[in-house]
Amino acid sequence: MIHPFAPRLAHYSLLPFFTLILGIPTGAIASEIPLLTLDDRPTVATEADLLGTDSLGTDDLAQVTAVSQLSDVQPTDWAFQALQSLVERYGCIAGYPDGTFKGNRPLSRYEFAAGLNACLDRINELIKSATDPLATKEDLRKLQKLQEEFAAELAALRGRVDALEARASELETNQFSTTTKLKGEVIFALDNVFGNGRAGDGDLDYNTTFSYRARLNFNTSFTGKDELRVRLQSNNIIPIDGAVTGTSMTRLSFDGNSNNRFRLDDLHYRFPIGHKTHMWLIASGQGTDGIADPLNSFLRSDSAGSLSRFGRFSSIYRSVRGPGVAIEHDFSDRWSVDLAYRAPQGSNPDDEAGLFNGSYGILGQILYQPSKSAGIGFTFAHTYFDEADVNITDGVGSAFAQRPFNRVDTLANSYGLIGSVQFSPRFNLSGWVGYTDAKAKSGNDRGANADIWNWAVTMAFPDLFKEGNLGGIIFGMPPKATQNDVDSHEDRDTSFHVEALYYHQLTDNIAITPGVIAIFNPEHNNDNETQVVGVVRTVFSF
Repeated sequence: MIHPFAPRLAHYSLLPFFTLILGIPTGAIASEIPLLTLDDRPTVATEADLLGTDSLGTDDLAQVTAVSQLSDVQPTDWAFQALQSLVERYGCIAGYPDGTFKGNRPLSRYEFAAGLNACLDRINELIKSATDPLATKEDLRKLQKLQEEFAAELAALRGRVDALEARASELETNQFSTTTKLKGEVIFALDNVFGNGRAGDGDLDYNTTFSYRARLNFNTSFTGKDELRVRLQSNNIIPIDGAVTGTSMTRLSFDGNSNNRFRLDDLHYRFPIGHKTHMWLIASGQGTDGIADPLNSFLRSDSAGSLSRFGRFSSIYRSVRGPGVAIEHDFSDRWSVDLAYRAPQGSNPDDEAGLFNGSYGILGQILYQPSKSAGIGFTFAHTYFDEADVNITDGVGSAFAQRPFNRVDTLANSYGLIGSVQFSPRFNLSGWVGYTDAKAKSGNDRGANADIWNWAVTMAFPDLFKEGNLGGIIFGMPPKATQNDVDSHEDRDTSFHVEALYYHQLTDNIAITPGVIAIFNPEHNNDNETQVVGVVRTVFSF
């Protein structure tokens, strides 16, 4: 192929710039020299190339004053003299920050026009300021003729720059907010439950369902270090709990039903106090697991991790909920502490409600992480629930674990031990064990005590079969009332939770997770048949 510029350049004798960037050896301009075709070239210039990201001299490049400053240019190179003239005589050629020129890089007509324009501007500057004949009349005549011949390319380049400026101005004028970013997520859920009967008694009548959850997160930062979160949510995923299966052990991690209405689901503000402390003001939502790290990083997410409500983290974090305040402090890179105070009826001004006169919870956690791949923590929670709010584990585990004395005022002290070790980039082992000492504070069983235990081991396999994917296995015992002074509310047997899932990242914005959840001896009762939940979760993020 004959380069389209070669015939035009054959009339000129001193053209170092054009011989250099067209890839034509000195003295051979008039010859028909084969060059790279468009198919041979690895890239095509874009507006970004012309505005600062290519080898023709902009913000990412470094100006040089001598050709010797370019480490990849040697005196034996065929273009050395041309490049030396452009650098040392005209000063309109730049190098990369690493001190190279990358002379073998192909270029487009627009890049050629941009380079020509840069040299013309530089020559005009030299003419105005110089007393020596840096550019002769003959040089200027030839350059003027080239400028005329490339007038179309130069005009197109200026047009593109003007268009980009106009688009940027329009975006600035019509942008949603200078401080707020919108992030959305939609979950489609396909699920069914299989088994020979409900926990307790009765048939297990459950049809395959297809449901959804949609979230819009408005994340605002006023300083760049703080965040105001406003979340709107709509969903119709009916919990698979006692009304359906006779147990809450079959609940999904992302369930909830607003009857297809958008509601405020999360409202909190997080901001720094100094360099090592952060504080939360929580008006609604924001699970306590988002404040105190439960050390189950691969499987804690309800959209990319565990499919079950139980498998995300210890139920101790669920016991402290509602409006409130929290603080996190890093003593060092290894040690940190979290404190939270929350009240389920904190926004209610009625008697036996509000922040300090009704149900409340206090949580503290100490975390030690000797490295990025290992950590251990101790968690303590002190909670009080009045009879209307009592649900110690917040819908996880057996009915006796949630309300060990039925609906009466209940005080509970909970203790948790958590740990996580990432043995390799493709295998992580996490787990927890939790104990709750509950006491009835009203009713006929006032003063009665109950012990509630739960534990789990989780295994995560990052990048399983493909980068960005995740395999997960969860095995554990959902919360169980192992001892209760109210004998009829003590769990006699033991349930086991077994879960397997595979998170597959289809695209940057779409992921699908098929999985199976098996509950053996539901409600900690050997008389209850095993129940199996099959789930396919598809997530769209934007």
